Amino acid sequence: MGKLSTHVLDTMHGKPAAEVLCELYKVEDGQRSKVTEIHTNQDGRSDKPLLEGDSLKVGVYELVFHVGDYFARKGVSVPEPRFVDQVVLRFGIANASENYHVPLVVTPWTYSTYRGS
Repeated sequence: MGKLSTHVLDTMHGKPAAEVLCELYKVEDGQRSKVTEIHTNQDGRSDKPLLEGDSLKVGVYELVFHVGDYFARKGVSVPEPRFVDQVVLRFGIANASENYHVPLVVTPWTYSTYRGS
């Protein structure tokens, strides 16, 4: 059975981003429903998979990373409104038996992601 996991890397400070709020939503018929939320641990990761086994279903999901609040707690001064505040990644799960790892590499001004396993 597959699983969904995530982690956040702070490339401004060159380390994992701890205590970032991450919300997971399932998207069906244009409507979002919240599945779970976590705060990243000291390694910038979730302590356990966001979804695994029978709870991982084929479909469209969104991860919302609250990185603006993270950088504010780190004392990073940026103009308001923040350029990068909440990063919303909409992605698809095509095969629920595979592992999907959705990392976020972020600064207050840019971000990127990729599909890991």
